[in-house]
Amino acid sequence: MPYKLSPSTLELMEQCPRCFWLQFRKDIKRPRGIFPSLPSGMDRVLKVHFDSFMGKGKLPPELCNDECKNLKLFDNKELLKEWRNNLKGIQWKDSNGNILKGAVDNLLQKGDKLIVLDFKTRGYPCKEDTADYYQCQLDVYNFLLRQNGYKTEDYAYLLFYVPKEVDSKGKVVFDNDLIKMEVDVNNAEKIWKKALKLLEDDMPKPSENCEYCKRDSELLEVVK
Repeated sequence: MPYKLSPSTLELMEQCPRCFWLQFRKDIKRPRGIFPSLPSGMDRVLKVHFDSFMGKGKLPPELCNDECKNLKLFDNKELLKEWRNNLKGIQWKDSNGNILKGAVDNLLQKGDKLIVLDFKTRGYPCKEDTADYYQCQLDVYNFLLRQNGYKTEDYAYLLFYVPKEVDSKGKVVFDNDLIKMEVDVNNAEKIWKKALKLLEDDMPKPSENCEYCKRDSELLEVVK
């Protein structure tokens, strides 16, 4: 049967093959926790903020530095709206009908090449390895763009927003940190193929660090 995968489900596979397999083969998903609304709210206002500069043909102040001096915001509004949509996003279907899709936050352009720009909201400044967590996501976005016939640079950007202080008027002030990440579309294809192969095999063993599988095992011991 064809599957529809995304960066988040591929990341789930890397965390725990068993949880990933159960979700797609048995429709058994991990319990949902409370979803924080602040990142979603920040995501919404940041897109409005960036779009206001797109309409002026300018870069927002967060990107007015030497790193981005030869770049501009992707200005195809209708296409960007589609690619941002979580229900549609950028999609690619393989010869067996399996679909890989992902929804971007924004894109930059350098000549005829696109550069993925993803927003992240954190409570604390980035650590040395914080950006590494998003490697698969960035690789997949670039893989999807190239599979759809677009050229991309071999790097992408993560733009982190971190609360700094509350000013005298009660407004929260955020610091921002732009991090450049190399991308590897071959890695994205490798993970994609690994996921499809896993789904065609028998249920894999759980990850040793998976709290969900550990809980299920403990429950089974209790009811024996």
